[in-house]
Amino acid sequence: GISAFGLARQLGIENGEAKRYIDAYFARYPEIRRYMNETAEFACTHGYVLTPFGRRCYVPGIAEKNPARRGYAERQAINAPLQGGAADIIKRAMVRLPAAIRDAGLEAVMLLQVHDELVFEMPVDQAQAMASLAREVMQGAAKLSVPLLVETGIGSNWSDAH
Repeated sequence: GISAFGLARQLGIENGEAKRYIDAYFARYPEIRRYMNETAEFACTHGYVLTPFGRRCYVPGIAEKNPARRGYAERQAINAPLQGGAADIIKRAMVRLPAAIRDAGLEAVMLLQVHDELVFEMPVDQAQAMASLAREVMQGAAKLSVPLLVETGIGSNWSDAH
């Protein structure tokens, strides 16, 4: 959803060249343009969009007369199903993990969620088993038409785990 102006500024190129990149991208992937148009249209009609799991994300400003404000709301509408879907998936995993941890006999505790990451604390000798369990539960949190890949990391602190 980036504009030619924004892409040009980000890449340090001329606006015309950035516009050609964007046009070529949408020529190669027309279904993305279609998704964007249909999603913005749905939001304009209903005032909300849906995540893949059916959760409503309301889009204030979608009916704005001011084109800049309406454009901002349209970009929010286009991104909300994607970001909201990711949030739904991580929440499903968070709900399922405590029982999975208990059933596996692990002493892990979920400490923190940061965007699409979960942070756990456990005895060192359980770290590998917990990483495997977390990966399995997170990858099984949603059935998608594409693989849901999960990376894990182990460390004595959050920074070391990356």
